Amino acid sequence: MHGFANPTRFLKLANWLTPALIAGGLVLTAISLVWGLFYVPPDRLMGETVRILFIHVPSAWLGMGGWTAIAISSLVFLVWKHPLAALAARASAVPGMVFTALCLITGSIWGRPTWGTWWVWDGRLTSMLVLLFLYAGYIALAQASARDGGSSKIPAIFGLIGAINIPIINRSVVWWNSLHQPPSLTVGKSAIDPAFLVPLLIAVIGFSLLFGGVVLARMRALLAEFQAEARLRRKAMEAV
Repeated sequence: MHGFANPTRFLKLANWLTPALIAGGLVLTAISLVWGLFYVPPDRLMGETVRILFIHVPSAWLGMGGWTAIAISSLVFLVWKHPLAALAARASAVPGMVFTALCLITGSIWGRPTWGTWWVWDGRLTSMLVLLFLYAGYIALAQASARDGGSSKIPAIFGLIGAINIPIINRSVVWWNSLHQPPSLTVGKSAIDPAFLVPLLIAVIGFSLLFGGVVLARMRALLAEFQAEARLRRKAMEAV
């Protein structure tokens, strides 16, 4: 693992892995969305609104997954001083925030015909909204730290503290009386009909590959930015 802390080795891997992940993600996402939106039958209870799950569920998964990536990268940075860990955390923040926002938007669209309202202060919805605000706070901290030349420890600590919200989101429908439906997928069990489950799993894989490709692309861009700044500083010192 530490071998990829070397920027040159990381870039060798990322240069071919980034387009591969994005291409694979686009193909699987397109297949799942066409399958789920046009070929899956209406649900017995939810009717046609069930189709939004093929966007909503992967978005929710990656909203939480993005912060999990931030927390793990932050831990690696704080404990092992892994050079690229802080970059990985920063790179995961924006796509994680986008998927969290998409989860909330699609959830509201689904909730309007199902619950009769766009929003309720339900445990699952509220904790997901908190996650969106945590992303905004982390991005602001990381950008301020990079702009002012400060330590990356403060965003990393914030990333670890914010991870407390992830199990709260996951267990909210179990801990509190919730309008949101209970977990449909648990270890070794599924309450979803195979007609919906197969395209849904393909959607989750496709969206996840896209997420990984975007994170790698952002890491490459951040690394190039830092290397350019370092070269400019060296030239400025030489000129003096």
